[in-house]
Amino acid sequence: MIIHEMTKQEVREMLERASIGRLACASNNQPYVVPLRFVYNRVYLYSFTTLGQKIEWMRENPKVCVEFDEIDGTNEWKSVVVTGRFEELTNSPEHAGERNSAHDLLSRSAEWWQPGYVKTVIREQERPLEPVYFRISIVETSGHKTVKA
Repeated sequence: MIIHEMTKQEVREMLERASIGRLACASNNQPYVVPLRFVYNRVYLYSFTTLGQKIEWMRENPKVCVEFDEIDGTNEWKSVVVTGRFEELTNSPEHAGERNSAHDLLSRSAEWWQPGYVKTVIREQERPLEPVYFRISIVETSGHKTVKA
């Protein structure tokens, strides 16, 4: 097996197919990674979740990355990493169009609200289901894939 860099076209095609990515954010030098559903739209990744640690941390530090992968076997996989900036799409009138666009894009998939909008109980406390739409403004993408030797 040899690992090759993916072309920009291969990266775009994978982002168009991808649905679940691993969002990485950080606060006070502590990283945090969670799976979320994303939709790629040329210069943004759109997503939806509820209030919690990831949103608090991204509000504090908007620098994030998202990893997507396709794994067909130990020696057969592709991985794309997107670095970018968190942008919350609030309930304010100025974000109404973007929130609607995000909702339209995300709702094209079955069960689009999962895993971001499901009942969550942490330390015996049920979290309120307050929806938060956001996008990641893409700064850079990179990808790698295995090739049989």
